[in-house]
Amino acid sequence: MVTSAHPGAPGAESHLALQKRLPREDILNVDESGHKENGRRLWTWGFRAASFTCFKIDPSRDSQVLQAMLGKDFAGILGCDYFSAYHKYRKDSGVFLQFCLAHLIRDVKFLATLPEAATVAYSQRLLEALRQLFNILHQREMMEDMVFQQALVEARDHLVAAGLNAPEHKPAQNMAERFRHNRDSYFRFITTPGLEPTNNLAEQAIRFVVLDHHVTQGTRGLPGRQWCQRIWTAAATCQ
Repeated sequence: MVTSAHPGAPGAESHLALQKRLPREDILNVDESGHKENGRRLWTWGFRAASFTCFKIDPSRDSQVLQAMLGKDFAGILGCDYFSAYHKYRKDSGVFLQFCLAHLIRDVKFLATLPEAATVAYSQRLLEALRQLFNILHQREMMEDMVFQQALVEARDHLVAAGLNAPEHKPAQNMAERFRHNRDSYFRFITTPGLEPTNNLAEQAIRFVVLDHHVTQGTRGLPGRQWCQRIWTAAATCQ
């Protein structure tokens, strides 16, 4: 892990203060993106809370970054994609996850490109079940709370049943394993107010960082790295 900037550096104190708030948040959305530094590949991690965003540039894309930023006893819920670091962090800390359904849709669509007809049909069944789920989500303002909740539960159960009913082709079986072992982590949003079913919040927060990478071509050393994570944090939080 990189060390914190000198306390007197511009923005260092506020960045550190926000970083210390992360472990106390009820819900965090997290994403990571590649970062260049003198030909070396680093990673920008974006942590989006309800009222602020905090960035951290680190040499690692491993779960150790999550451990360092959130600790082993993080009691909130982490919205994220299906990347292995989040699985490892859950295993080590017992954290609750909300896997991104938008990423799930992309992976299901990939199954439709495979040559096995049974797997293509399986993909189509899953996509239709996902469409039904999102149709209900889009009708939230037009439905009473109990009706909306029951409709979500029924759509979830239908989707899980479709996911488990997979052909023997390995990619399809791998998808079925997701539903078998990560059902709660895909549908925790149904019972948690304020939790989103996708990781769009974190992706939106980190998007301007990706654009900045293209313009600046990254950083040249630790001072620039620390300046970037502080100014990005300030800009995203103000936005």
